[in-house]
Amino acid sequence: MTTRAEAPSSRGGVGRAGLPREGPTDLRLVPPALAAWGAGALALGASGWATLTAVLVCAVAGLALLAPTVARAARSRSVRAAGAAWAPWAGRPPPSPSPVGQARGPGRRPGRGLRVGACAAVLLCTAAGAAAAGLHAADLRRGPLPGLAREYAHVTAEVTVTSDPRRTRPPVHGVRTTAGSVVLDAEATQVTAPGGAVTRTRTPVLVFAPPGAGQEWLTLLPSTRLRLAARLAPPHREGDPYAAVLRVRGAGEPAVVRGPSLLQRTAGELRAGLHRATDGLPPDARALLPGLVVGDTSRIPPDLRDAFEATDLSHLLAVSGSNLTIVLLLLIGPVGTAQRAERGGLAPLLGISLRTTALLGGGLTLAFVIVCRPDPSVLRAAACGLITLLAIGTGRRRSLIPALAAAVLLLVLVDPWLTRSYGFLLSVLATGALLTIAPPWSAALQRRRVPPRIAEALAASAAAQAVCAPVVVMFAARVSLVAVPCNLLAELAVAPATVLGFAALAAAPVALPVAELLATLAGWPAGWIAAVARAGAALPGAKADWPGGWRGGLLLAAATALVLLAARRVPHRPWVAAGCAVALLLAIARPAPLTRIVTGWPPPGWVLAMCEVGQGDATVLAAGGDTAVVVDAGPDPGLVDDCLRDLGVRRVALLLLTHFHADHVAGLPGVLRGRSVGAVQTTGLQEPPEQAAFVHRTAAEAGVPVVRARAGERRRIGPLNWQVLWPPAPTERAPPAEAAGGANDASVTLLVRTAGGLVLLLLGDLEPPAQQGLLRAHPWLPEVDVLKVAHHGSAHQDPELLRRAGPRLALVSAGPDNPYGHPSPRTLAALRDRGAVVLRTDRDGAVAVAGPGPRLRAVPAGVSLKAPP
Repeated sequence: MTTRAEAPSSRGGVGRAGLPREGPTDLRLVPPALAAWGAGALALGASGWATLTAVLVCAVAGLALLAPTVARAARSRSVRAAGAAWAPWAGRPPPSPSPVGQARGPGRRPGRGLRVGACAAVLLCTAAGAAAAGLHAADLRRGPLPGLAREYAHVTAEVTVTSDPRRTRPPVHGVRTTAGSVVLDAEATQVTAPGGAVTRTRTPVLVFAPPGAGQEWLTLLPSTRLRLAARLAPPHREGDPYAAVLRVRGAGEPAVVRGPSLLQRTAGELRAGLHRATDGLPPDARALLPGLVVGDTSRIPPDLRDAFEATDLSHLLAVSGSNLTIVLLLLIGPVGTAQRAERGGLAPLLGISLRTTALLGGGLTLAFVIVCRPDPSVLRAAACGLITLLAIGTGRRRSLIPALAAAVLLLVLVDPWLTRSYGFLLSVLATGALLTIAPPWSAALQRRRVPPRIAEALAASAAAQAVCAPVVVMFAARVSLVAVPCNLLAELAVAPATVLGFAALAAAPVALPVAELLATLAGWPAGWIAAVARAGAALPGAKADWPGGWRGGLLLAAATALVLLAARRVPHRPWVAAGCAVALLLAIARPAPLTRIVTGWPPPGWVLAMCEVGQGDATVLAAGGDTAVVVDAGPDPGLVDDCLRDLGVRRVALLLLTHFHADHVAGLPGVLRGRSVGAVQTTGLQEPPEQAAFVHRTAAEAGVPVVRARAGERRRIGPLNWQVLWPPAPTERAPPAEAAGGANDASVTLLVRTAGGLVLLLLGDLEPPAQQGLLRAHPWLPEVDVLKVAHHGSAHQDPELLRRAGPRLALVSAGPDNPYGHPSPRTLAALRDRGAVVLRTDRDGAVAVAGPGPRLRAVPAGVSLKAPP
């Protein structure tokens, strides 16, 4: 029987192992922090007068609520002072005043003062958040730059760099893949207008380096001052955190007026040392290790970045609180010793006191901020990392909610633009989930006999995913089904890679060979993380499409809540858990037979599929089993990879690239991703040369031979046999491929026959001169069942070729709302007038063709269309 003295109390006392028992969660700072956050987000998009009005109203209301409390406190002090003066004369004790905030008199309830104080705090924090955001937003309207940007004026400006330069992903614009731009954030300090007027200012701007900018732009450090001749433009979107876009004119190195500060030079030298130490590592480890250690993603290729996004591992590539937490855990011990943190880690082994340990932790935090650059994202990461560390080290997770709220309040007041940052929101949500949701989930798993370490890791990963996924889906429009297992597997290597990487960073300036050895050791776990990301992203069901925007986020949040509610209400049964696990595995593995049953696409016995890859071409010919012949790769590696997964293609016997335009070859890495490719076949005209070089380089890196297609060549693979009809050999009498359409007229053209008797004609991007030459070279050209319409259905078609081909099905690959007007209504009408069924990927999505002879049908997006006989 428990006595009153021994009864456990939720208000404190001593708990197990002599540690202080946690009290109830203190949520008093949460509403003020949320109020400041919301007010800041709204004020950034509001007018100055509206913000000023809101600030004054909230501030006056808050002070009015506090006035009675302040008056009572002053009256209480006066009574105490008077009592102390009167007591020696009166010979009796002074009257005891009421405690501040306690109600006096009838009809007043205890605690009313606390509620009034809480309301006042919310109002005052609302005013502070709106005021801070209003001042930052005013910077975007101050000075001459906003007006000059609306006029697209040419100016000379002095700017101070405030961020790391970064290269954008190279976009595909039809024929070519344009070079990615180098962009950086800066603050304009002086502007010379077209008339010669010079104005000093402090205005945030976004700087685009000149086309072809080289390494000298990418190595610029924050705090560097530049003089730029640039053309101004307004911000891309309303609500962007800069007043104007500066597009630098000319070429060459940037004109440096003043070099970076000592702090930034030190950080840059340390980061450069890490780069040198990792130069000899395998490609994935060399690219990933600087990102894990200091958030430097400059070496990460697009395909690896896509894999991290598909598996929700992108947080490892950004400067996050976990980087700092891992390093500081060396001082206090692993997660398993959270309830006895003072007896774990290196600190007690070295005889370091708790106070000194705290000072060392602060020093490591300062070093982390210096190396990773003291910009708002790094400060946010340091704050969240310290909060997480305290939660793990002390075990007092619930009592750290006020600390998280205080950090949020401070950060949104210092940098109100964080209120509109998805990264900031995800950081706060993940930290809050670790403090509130993960502990009970871990306890529930342990009650079901899951080992403690595994339970803590699984609960933390699942909690973070549950609260962050609705935010991710708002801008990504997809849900990762492999995020939790991939995060669990990656976490095994994050700590050793980070610790050894930081050791290499510290050793590089003084002993590069030692740093290289440490980097080699760190490269093993870094390579493991990259392998996990690639393997997870390669699974057919790694990600599922989901509606984007705030509606999609709310829908996913509601679905997650329903699943969690059902999990709590349904009695725990092993067979229920096993059934859910099997269903998830089937959704991820997506075996082709099951996928066909559920979606109806691709249809059984499909012969040809035209992928939906935007404004480009990618056609797949079934060669039996999981083998296919792929004609063109489209402009986007991710889209063609997804299409091949949906088709169940694991082996590509031949990849034929009809010509080297980017909308046909830029997706090549997606075809090579996770598949064996027998050979890459191309046209003979190496135009454009940079795209031809990209194809040869990418194929060589994958160990795939590149061969040239020749007119008259015949091949057979499984049920397919085909003949190359075009382009002709240089010695033949035909219009030169370079004429008229250039690379388009050099497109490899195939006449394909299947075992079921279907005849397919794939025209690439041939223009009318080459189409006429094709007819002259092959007067025997038969009527075909399926025609891949040339050049995305453009208006430039030879009527005689369309008449001679007489297709039953005509397939057009084009992107929605493309700027070229493809496909042309005139071309579509001409095909329909000749009795063809026309399908187009911009409206019908991916299209599969199935059925022999008279039973030929096309299946777009689950709808079957039968072709005319």
